[in-house]
Amino acid sequence: MKLSHQRQRNRNGFTLVELVVVMTIIVVLAGSGIFLVTGIIDDARVQTADNNLKALDVALKSYERNNFGKPPTQEQGLNALVERPTSGTVPKRWRAYLEEPMLDPWGNEYQYRFPAQKSKRRYDIWSLGEDGVESEDDIGNW
Repeated sequence: MKLSHQRQRNRNGFTLVELVVVMTIIVVLAGSGIFLVTGIIDDARVQTADNNLKALDVALKSYERNNFGKPPTQEQGLNALVERPTSGTVPKRWRAYLEEPMLDPWGNEYQYRFPAQKSKRRYDIWSLGEDGVESEDDIGNW
């Protein structure tokens, strides 16, 4: 009777091999999930930068309309959308188009160039991307 009770107790537990297999499966699934989530976050940052560039483009077009078709100069930059320019061509009908300068999803300021070198528009606006330096991964209005 004592022997059958001991056998039953051994059958109720898990073996070391079973525990190792289960733990391995859990680690593989967790690692795959982290990899997928990281990719989704990177895609979301790129999409956010693209949406911000579209918003900046709308603000620049409004600035142009109120400034008789002239965008901010290179010197004035995107700051002309936040504060009234004090140098160059100062718009007579200026208003604030943004409450504060926009930062890209990586915490860097958006870049502005007038006249454009890459875009078919009159100006270039772009994000330096994750690396924060001008390179092939930049996201712009081109």
